[in-house]
Amino acid sequence: MAFLFDTDAISEVLKPSPAAAYVQWLQTIPRQDQFISAVTVGELFKGAYRSPAAEKWVRRIEASVLPAVTVLSYDADVARVYGQTRADLESKGRMPGEADLQIAATALFHDLALVTGNLRHFQRIPGIRVHTVLADARRGKT
Repeated sequence: MAFLFDTDAISEVLKPSPAAAYVQWLQTIPRQDQFISAVTVGELFKGAYRSPAAEKWVRRIEASVLPAVTVLSYDADVARVYGQTRADLESKGRMPGEADLQIAATALFHDLALVTGNLRHFQRIPGIRVHTVLADARRGKT
């Protein structure tokens, strides 16, 4: 199975003490099955530039994160899935955040399971497969 990692799933491994069970699981996933959205890359850089140690974090993203995963573009095909999903959710009054919806559209278009600790943000999106390993690791489940 291949996975799209939400921003919090990438940020977790950059923490001084990441959830051990999550890191152990991540080490079992082949490199070719690890993806992130260009939207996630933008969120990572936004967080880096907000930091007092911006250059350190930018270098870390460029040297450690980007070489470790395949970045998927937010292109016209993904945008179409986004538009359809957003219209459906708006009609039901169940809108997640804009970046979350763009990340979800990327997972849906590429048929990837989404790894996130923010289950509530994504579970309302029809058709999304959410992998709970990070949320479980944070709660102490294995």
